[in-house]
Amino acid sequence: MTALEIAVQDAAGAAIALAGGADRVELCAALGATGGLTPTLGSLEATTATGVGVHVLIRGRPGGFVYTRAEVTTMAADIGHLVGAGASGVVIGALNEDAAVDRDATASLIAAARGAGAVDVTFHRALDAAADPLVALQVLAELGVDRVLTSGGAPTAGDGLDVLAALVEADSGVQIMAGGGVRPDTVPELVAIGVDAVHLSARTLVADPGKSGPGGGVSGGLEATDPDVVAAARRALGTRH
Repeated sequence: MTALEIAVQDAAGAAIALAGGADRVELCAALGATGGLTPTLGSLEATTATGVGVHVLIRGRPGGFVYTRAEVTTMAADIGHLVGAGASGVVIGALNEDAAVDRDATASLIAAARGAGAVDVTFHRALDAAADPLVALQVLAELGVDRVLTSGGAPTAGDGLDVLAALVEADSGVQIMAGGGVRPDTVPELVAIGVDAVHLSARTLVADPGKSGPGGGVSGGLEATDPDVVAAARRALGTRH
């Protein structure tokens, strides 16, 4: 069966994802505003308490995926803390200035993850900023990454079917998880090309009960996980066995 991963930002979202049939969640912070950042320890602890498997995004800042040595060191430390607190997987990504996989940074982050516990390692959509995703996939296979999250380099996974299919056909030993603009109605075409998992945020906006105030940023509502979208994605994938 193709796995279902839901990106969530809190324990409430994780509980909805679990109830809707998700196989695991990716936990992050500031998803809509930044594309996702490393969550807090408190958020992870509350999310693992729901009983769902939790993979944590490791990304210390918004922007591109070329990192300094100091940034990599910080992300490695975050990995140690979060895996120690119960994360069952980490989601990483680092590139060089020439848009190739940063082997040294990626190896350091993988070592931090594996040194902290027997956890899955996913290389996130930094792959979609790589100059050659097929070459990048082979490098990641050599480094020991378990899975990649990708839209096939397109704005949405539905637009990147040809590249996604090529990644699947490469048979690298790395799982291919389609993500980026995935909706329940686009799940069947992703399953048809043989991806191992689909990833979506199932985000909706709910009313903010208070004003953000000076220094609080601009609020157009609070992001939450939509149970109907999760359930529809599960139906599109079929019942788990």
